Amino acid sequence: MKHHHLSLRTKDALTGFLFTLPALVGLGMFFVVPFGITLKMSLSESMGSSKFVGLKNYRDVLGSAAFKLAAKNTFKFFGVALPCILILSLLIALLLFRNLKKYDIFRTFFVFPLVLPVSSVVLFFQIVFSDLGVVNGVLEHLGMHAADWTGEQAFWVLLILYLWKNTGYNVVLFLAALNSVPPDLYEAASLDGAGWWKKLTRITLPMIAPHTRFILVISIVNLFKSFREAYILFGDHPDQSIYMIQHFMNNNFINLNYIRLSVGAALVFLVIFALVGLLLGLRDKDEGGHE
Repeated sequence: MKHHHLSLRTKDALTGFLFTLPALVGLGMFFVVPFGITLKMSLSESMGSSKFVGLKNYRDVLGSAAFKLAAKNTFKFFGVALPCILILSLLIALLLFRNLKKYDIFRTFFVFPLVLPVSSVVLFFQIVFSDLGVVNGVLEHLGMHAADWTGEQAFWVLLILYLWKNTGYNVVLFLAALNSVPPDLYEAASLDGAGWWKKLTRITLPMIAPHTRFILVISIVNLFKSFREAYILFGDHPDQSIYMIQHFMNNNFINLNYIRLSVGAALVFLVIFALVGLLLGLRDKDEGGHE
């Protein structure tokens, strides 16, 4: 009987492996192997050479003015956009959860920007923020000066676009997190005389902390994906305020400078890996503390 049980487990494991094998092969061929080639190239003298030069290419890229500008703008965008989207989406989710229990229609409304074609979204923003667009028309009607939304103010246009496109998805995730909090906790807190602020800081935020870290990871990934909109909206040589690492990588790809491109890709991977690893480490630490 024991031997029969082991054979069934082995058969189930083999079946599961065979089902996942196509995905594993695809992952290896299209992600792992190309990334390995990219890392090797970033440590080589040139694209056609296998001569190992260590971290020389990394020092050259980190010391270049273009990369410094791109890194500074990327971290600036992170520093502004990440708190904005987390706070805004949490506030909207709290309002919906508190006052509108039947919010199914709002889920569709908030997720709608995600399913719109990027070209349509960018076209809409070009109409709104162009020199003769809607926003400048309103400003002039109010007696104010028109702004250069494709130049000096391009950073804020990209921020608005990122928030408009991604806040809704975070709202839906926060609503799911709020639904997972046991109502008994709020009832007990009300009996103890706790106000809304204490309920928020002592019950809601700690209980949804694991969900918040997941939402934070999703927001970080979407931040890196915002280059697509920036590229279509402002081109490959935008205003210096929104020249980011993705622009740096794209321009080196166009110029066929694959060594600098490989270094940029490796550095972006290290940053994302470090951020996600930190968040997962905090999650494991919290779970270990609860145990």
